[in-house]
Amino acid sequence: MKIENPFESGHIKNYVLFYVAVVVIMVLFFLATTLFHEESEKIEKKTFDTNVSIVPTKESQTQEKRFKLLDKAY
Repeated sequence: MKIENPFESGHIKNYVLFYVAVVVIMVLFFLATTLFHEESEKIEKKTFDTNVSIVPTKESQTQEKRFKLLDKAY
């Protein structure tokens, strides 16, 4: 079995052409997504009020009593 020299047999040219084709396709997809991207939807930044005090109600207190922690951790 004889190993061929890839530089003489033309395999390197095929690999380079394949690599260039993949890069070109990636660039085309990037350009397509940036050109046709509509920026009509603007998302507003939400701010949370941290000065709100939470008053427990009777319903939440009864729900908390239903759950019991296990005696042993598994």
